Amino acid sequence: MTAHLTPQATQDYADASIAGGSQSFAAASQLFDEATRRDVTKLYAWCRHCDDVVDGQTLGHGKVVSDQSQHQRLHQLTGDTLRALRGDAVQHPAFIALQDIVRRHELPHALPLAHLEGFRADVEHRSYQTLPDLLWYCYGVAGVVGIMMAHLMGVRDPQVLDRACDLGLAFQLTNIARDIVDDAENGRIYLPLEWLAKAGIAPDEITSPANRRALAGVAARLVYAAEPYYASARVGLAALPWRAAWAISTALGVYRAIGREVMKRGPSAWDHRVSTSKLQKAGFASIGMVEATRSRLGSAHQSRPSVLWQRPVL
Repeated sequence: MTAHLTPQATQDYADASIAGGSQSFAAASQLFDEATRRDVTKLYAWCRHCDDVVDGQTLGHGKVVSDQSQHQRLHQLTGDTLRALRGDAVQHPAFIALQDIVRRHELPHALPLAHLEGFRADVEHRSYQTLPDLLWYCYGVAGVVGIMMAHLMGVRDPQVLDRACDLGLAFQLTNIARDIVDDAENGRIYLPLEWLAKAGIAPDEITSPANRRALAGVAARLVYAAEPYYASARVGLAALPWRAAWAISTALGVYRAIGREVMKRGPSAWDHRVSTSKLQKAGFASIGMVEATRSRLGSAHQSRPSVLWQRPVL
């Protein structure tokens, strides 16, 4: 049971959410078939809403004044999410959107709840000693989103879901590399502490201009760490419907290019936010079309490298 909000109003909210919250994924999402696009944007809208509520932002920007602590906001999000999963009445369009896709796609309830646990790591200001520690965090905030997206595309094969998770991990590692300085200025450090120690950077000195060259080396390690996860995700294209494979391949190309640009800029990577132009996105869409077509000749069941971090079994 949901609040009295028309399906079109819910969809309009979802479309506005992805348009304002992610230029990179919004462009790629247009390549899905219409039914999948609508469902993907609904999932994005719920994820974006949760992220904004925890951070006190609007579409990932600014600061919203709230008399609730982060812990209280996360508790409220969890309660609203549980009500949506149970089929109870919900008011906000983000939860109406979630309720709709969970019901129609039989999305396992453990997945959105695992995503909220990823946000809990931010609320508790956790730090990450090693890359595997960081990948646990990446799983909660991004890997599990990849799995949910794949469910909306009809995927149920656990091996293919592993590939979808890998793409989420790669995306998040790229995002962390791009946003190192902004995150540190907001009191968030996602870099493995042992990497910082090896580079001679104290956690409270990440933003210091004197450390930019050393920081560029740490960012390059993150970009390299994402590469095998991008490669694994590309293998999974073969199991997706062609339009979905096209959209995902395009998004993969766009995000991977952001990471490569961070590495290319070196110490100046954080002078201006790294992004891709409309022309570049169009180019990746063309490449994605070719890769989606070629994937029909491959197999999603190629052996996944055992060295890659493995998602937990839910």
